[in-house]
Amino acid sequence: MSQKKELRIGIAGLGVVGGGLLKLLEGPSPRVGGGRLKVVAVSARNRSRKRDVDISAYEWFDDPVDLAAKQDIDVLVELIGGSDGPAKKAVEIALKRGAHVVTANKALLAMHGEELAALSEETGGRILFEAAVGGGMPIVKAVKESLAGSLVYALSGILNGTCNYLLSEMETSGRKYEDVLADAQRLGYAEADPTMDVGGFDAAHKICILAAIAFRARPDFAHVGIEGVEAITLDDIRLAGKLGYRIKLVAKAERIGEAVSLHVRPALLAFDHPLASIMGSLNAALVDADPVGRLTFIGRGAGAGPTASAVAADLMDLLEGRGGPAFGAPLGELAPAARAQPEERGRFYMRLIVNDRPGVIAAVSDCLAKEKISIESFLQMPAAPDAPTVPIVLTTQPCARVALDAAAKRIESLEAVAAPPRIMPIEETDAHPHFWN
Repeated sequence: MSQKKELRIGIAGLGVVGGGLLKLLEGPSPRVGGGRLKVVAVSARNRSRKRDVDISAYEWFDDPVDLAAKQDIDVLVELIGGSDGPAKKAVEIALKRGAHVVTANKALLAMHGEELAALSEETGGRILFEAAVGGGMPIVKAVKESLAGSLVYALSGILNGTCNYLLSEMETSGRKYEDVLADAQRLGYAEADPTMDVGGFDAAHKICILAAIAFRARPDFAHVGIEGVEAITLDDIRLAGKLGYRIKLVAKAERIGEAVSLHVRPALLAFDHPLASIMGSLNAALVDADPVGRLTFIGRGAGAGPTASAVAADLMDLLEGRGGPAFGAPLGELAPAARAQPEERGRFYMRLIVNDRPGVIAAVSDCLAKEKISIESFLQMPAAPDAPTVPIVLTTQPCARVALDAAAKRIESLEAVAAPPRIMPIEETDAHPHFWN
């Protein structure tokens, strides 16, 4: 792809990121591209909405699909969001006529990345998406280009700032999940309907994209195990802390033999784990690869400035003639998407709510012993005055998750157990062992 004298750009979506992008590209002294990135047309749901940027100089389109079809636009910047609907239609129209696409739409890429990549290869229109994962944290290009000569074994991260803010605030303020979530919605850190974030789906879209690039495989969102943070209690956070751990929502992709494990779920991290110190709305990612070892990325995962910066970086790549296949290699060289979930082994945290009576701990231990699971540590909180139940937690020695789930069913059936056991994995602090010696 040769270098361009200039690129004519259409922006679909003028929210926080779209407005931030216009500020970067336009004005008397453009901060990116030296005036060679020309915004010529825009589209949004409401033309008359008050904005921080003047859009009167650009051709307006009520329908982003019509904007995408405009023949003299070289690049469609899609900032609408959503895995289907106008965002998907606009991207398809742009690619079909050979135009390039820059998008921050992780749901679209996770759900339809394979077909969009095929369309891109067919017509020659590139699709770039640095802003879709980690906002201003340059993780997509790092995995796609800088690590092209390495074999990635594991990739994990804190990829949703809303969840990280909620868990951090619960720990530091001592307030319950519901109270912190209400504050986060008031401050704009969480949506009115926070399900996409707190349910783990946003982070799942992102790890799906990164895994496709890192493991040279077709995007496989259906393969991601997803668990959110809604059930995390203040007791969990306090008890984990007493055991030397911090709870985070961890997105992880790991090569296990010929298969890849993909999960988004709350996990316990020792205080010296590289991700444990990531607080507030920050994002972070760890990449374990051979022969480079462990790489750490930290940055702001959302907001006008960081995300617009990532979009602008993709535009500069197109301007300078860069930008390869969507997922780092042609589709024909990518592994099939559907693969079996490998058996999970590791150490785990289990929290129980039990009636405060003699013999409970012995009964729980017996259930674990029947599945050949050894306890590593055990902690019981003092019972509150007049409280009929008490929380207890334990951590296990390395074991098979299937065995622990079987033990949990036995434990749940005990008369003294008042609620189903809560299980979370414990992430190991050390880097993946398969490195070049």
